Amino acid sequence: MGEFFWGGCEIFKWFLCFGRIQAGRIFQAKGHRFSVQELLGGDTSQAAAFEDGAFVTVYLSPRDYHRVHMPLSGRLTDMTHIPGRLFSVSPSTTLTIPRLFSRNERVVNLFETPAGPMALVLVGAIFVASMDTVWAGPVTPMSRRTTHWRYAETTPEGPVALARGDEMGRFNMGSTVILLFPRDRVKWLESLGPGQSVRMGEALGAVTGTRG
Repeated sequence: MGEFFWGGCEIFKWFLCFGRIQAGRIFQAKGHRFSVQELLGGDTSQAAAFEDGAFVTVYLSPRDYHRVHMPLSGRLTDMTHIPGRLFSVSPSTTLTIPRLFSRNERVVNLFETPAGPMALVLVGAIFVASMDTVWAGPVTPMSRRTTHWRYAETTPEGPVALARGDEMGRFNMGSTVILLFPRDRVKWLESLGPGQSVRMGEALGAVTGTRG
């Protein structure tokens, strides 16, 4: 179905790592992995959708563009706010703090896309205690418990559907975004390498399989 990309702006981002989800765990840095289930807030059925799937982790430094755009067209089905720590997400701390991304505060967004379910996880960080989405604004529940919202196609406001390249959210400063895809649905470009910089609008991979 062709390439997918990350957004539509000419600002650099720092590309940390990508690869395959193995035994329900995602590579963070040398010596560190974390579980998909923990990242998504403990939901086993949501985690199961990404078993042996693909992931990509993109770090936005404080000097980078802080808005997040859709890599694929999609319809929002669920949003979950998970309270947590606010560790720095710089490359140096990912090497030293175990399970960093699944311990920090985060907002998990699940979309139905041409490649099947896609998780787009906004990870909070130091000085980034709130994350915004275009449909809900700042996602900052007062409760320190996990908060979940379900978005049905029949809601009075209609479905939340975003096209590829549309803005879906933003950070107040740099932070990290993690994308998850099901097994055999995407293939990363051979030209990508861990730690390289990529531009907004630059292709990351291709959709290789579709639902149904």
